[in-house]
Amino acid sequence: MGKDKIFNRRTFLKALGLGGATAAAPAVVSCVTGDKQASTQEPPVGKMTYRKNLKGEQVSILGYGMMRLPTVGDQGSAREEKDAEIDQEMVNKQIDYAIEHGVNYFDTSPAYCKGLSERALGIALARHKRSEFYVATKLSNFAPETWSYEASVEMFNNSLKELQVDYIDYMLLHGIGMGDDGMKCLDERYLNNGVLDFLLEQRENGKIRYLGFSYHGDIQAYDYLLENHDKYKWDFVQIELNYLDWKHANEINPRNTNAEYLYGELVKRNIPAVIMEPLLGGRLSKLPDALARKLLERDPEHSVASWAFRYAGTWPNVLTVLSGMTYMEHLKDNLLTYCPLQPLDDEEMRFLEEIGNQLAEYNTVPCNDCKYCMPCPYGIDIPAVFTHYNKCLSEGNVPRSTASPTFAQERRAFLVGYDRSVPRLRQADHCIGCNQCSSHCPQRINIPREMHRIAQYVDNLKQQKFNDEKES
Repeated sequence: MGKDKIFNRRTFLKALGLGGATAAAPAVVSCVTGDKQASTQEPPVGKMTYRKNLKGEQVSILGYGMMRLPTVGDQGSAREEKDAEIDQEMVNKQIDYAIEHGVNYFDTSPAYCKGLSERALGIALARHKRSEFYVATKLSNFAPETWSYEASVEMFNNSLKELQVDYIDYMLLHGIGMGDDGMKCLDERYLNNGVLDFLLEQRENGKIRYLGFSYHGDIQAYDYLLENHDKYKWDFVQIELNYLDWKHANEINPRNTNAEYLYGELVKRNIPAVIMEPLLGGRLSKLPDALARKLLERDPEHSVASWAFRYAGTWPNVLTVLSGMTYMEHLKDNLLTYCPLQPLDDEEMRFLEEIGNQLAEYNTVPCNDCKYCMPCPYGIDIPAVFTHYNKCLSEGNVPRSTASPTFAQERRAFLVGYDRSVPRLRQADHCIGCNQCSSHCPQRINIPREMHRIAQYVDNLKQQKFNDEKES
């Protein structure tokens, strides 16, 4: 489905008072790692762009994702699986700053930050008037022991307690479509056990104001829930949308579905979309050098990442765009992009989607660093392995041929960087193929296959290094 069939962009831009003019956005950074081009400018107060939900309430186009929170002593390198204490003082400070600048949508889950995200968010929000924020959380009953009606109800009630609220504004069925059989998983987690009926009852009695689901993977489950929209009356749906996934999600991984289809199905039914992964776990802020240059040549004043945030916010059926803003500089730069949002015009959209076409040709692993696959029972740092491989590939430091004049330099950069990024006992060669991880991956990556592929590649590099040294 093309953009023209989904909405009239000129009409939308005109409604925002922007006409067809090209507008540049302030700089923005990745939600995972800092962007060196990030602006030091302070975001303005009172300029946030808002979208209306189905009841006409104003929701900030920037939503605060609480998956990766600041930790005590964290200098930007701590990983979620380590036993790091959440820096509650910093969480409070960032939430205060966000609300001051117009952010009113806060997204969390019982599964985030080793089960501590809801509590940290609840402490921070309890210091504000209830009318100042919307809280979104999820029924994250992934483990079979939580599939029973009783366990799921207990999880829901615990969310109310941890968040220190009497009702949930936005409640989601979490991770619809995950697993090898998305429909079977949907049946076991929500349908056969009466849990969805329970959630519908809670919406009816006011404990839930808006009910939706987040989608990851099996399109059959997504289609089933939308085909039954007349029955369930979804208030919103959370999908992954960015300029790479718009047309290429299925090409990168055949088990994924293009965002163009996901968004289009919501537009047909007038269901607002909540957007996750606008930066694909930070990958769209760290493009291959050749592609990054194209964006910077077109707009040298703003960051590579700002294009991705503007892209996600430009679609008019989008209610809010989630960003996991771990650090204050991330929050400030995202506020600069959305206070106010300057939507991309038609020509800019075509330009950015062409960047997506070129990016799809790179053989990166589609890992978003969400850590749902962790912890690995054998100690492998799965996201770190993928992150290093993707980083080297994007920077052109993945050596492919000994005939290349830069082979030795590239090989050294890869191997030294690998050992620095991932402790040796946690590297890919320790994967035994148990496959306990793949069913938890929102991107439906065959993780053991990719681990073995990278381990073999590393082994080949090391063997070549040994041969070279022996010959010299």
